[in-house]
Amino acid sequence: QLQASGGGLVQPGGSLRLSCVASGFTLDAYAVGWFRQAPGKEREGVSRITTVSSGLKIEYAASVMGRFTISRDKGTVYPQMNSLKPEDTAVYYCATAVGRPALVPGEFDRFGPGTQVTVSS
Repeated sequence: QLQASGGGLVQPGGSLRLSCVASGFTLDAYAVGWFRQAPGKEREGVSRITTVSSGLKIEYAASVMGRFTISRDKGTVYPQMNSLKPEDTAVYYCATAVGRPALVPGEFDRFGPGTQVTVSS
């Protein structure tokens, strides 16, 4: 089971760090993706981190490039979200996949419950 946490209410320009942990298995064996879904919108990819033989392979959506940083440490995956904007408001989900998936929901096979991020003054 996956569990995302760390969401909350933050003012524009603020920061949040989310976490994704797994129970019953280790995240280290999988590619981990972060997705978000705002009301009335489709779920979209935010970031993905994959461990490959040469190190880490990381991808960011254009909308968060330069503001979000994803990392993994001891079985936990952390997206650090800086310079948050109102349009970042959404429910954020972490998900796992085997191999090197593209940053699209259909290529991830396990999603956890989301955590709400609200950016508002």
